[in-house]
Amino acid sequence: MASVTQLRPASAARELARGGAPSSSSALASNDALVLENVTRAFGALRAVDDVSLAVAAGEKYAVLGSNGAGKTTLFNAITGDFPPGLQGGPTAAAGRIRFFGEDITELPPHERIRKGLRRTYQSSLLFRELSVRDNLFLAVRGVANGRYSFRRPGPAHASQRATEELLERARLAHIAGEFVANLAHGQQRQLEIGMALAGAPRLILFDEPAAGLSPAERRELVALLRSLPAHMSYVLIEHDLDIALRVTEKVTVMHNGRVLKTGTPEQIEGDAQVQAIYMGTQH
Repeated sequence: MASVTQLRPASAARELARGGAPSSSSALASNDALVLENVTRAFGALRAVDDVSLAVAAGEKYAVLGSNGAGKTTLFNAITGDFPPGLQGGPTAAAGRIRFFGEDITELPPHERIRKGLRRTYQSSLLFRELSVRDNLFLAVRGVANGRYSFRRPGPAHASQRATEELLERARLAHIAGEFVANLAHGQQRQLEIGMALAGAPRLILFDEPAAGLSPAERRELVALLRSLPAHMSYVLIEHDLDIALRVTEKVTVMHNGRVLKTGTPEQIEGDAQVQAIYMGTQH
């Protein structure tokens, strides 16, 4: 079995490969979409995320796996800014740096991170259930566009309307564009969430357990949708379904008790005995 190593930021790893020490500016010069440097998030005595470092290359499809309580969703909340920066040593202590395409976004609020091209879905769908599929996508498009506070609905030739129709096709929902969200199957609602996250040409999307609660047929549709995303777009996937995660990603990090346990290719992770022990519930 090929070896699986704990991940350093990709830029630092390249420096070490050349025999030198990683420099503080190496991450900025790299081709990485997302770099986490020693990210920590604590709630009192609990370190939900503990000194996590990883790097996602531009265009890379990445998975973060782990059992319940491993710290995956807390890590996403730190990346998106849903957890604001805390004070080191305080009741909600935070540490480390987060870089997005070379820019330090550690202190930025969530809406500024969205404007820079970062998107996210959630474990529980956040949709307008009394509106149609098309209207949900339209609101997502308008929410990241100039003039988003206008009360006047643009005409059919407007760029926002065209972008909405394109998202319907990309999310594979054009055939139910007029359906109310409340009437959709669970898998279709998940597809709609992904479609909304695609609004405004994102550069990186964080998918939080998109396969949760899906039927086998819906899981196949999800895999097809993720594989159809543009090659230049990066994404990071949190997923309990190991089979799906390994089919749609190129690199995988496994977390355990808030820390990075292993990182490798899907083939390496699938064959790793320690990872199998965690997923079978035999390691604590």
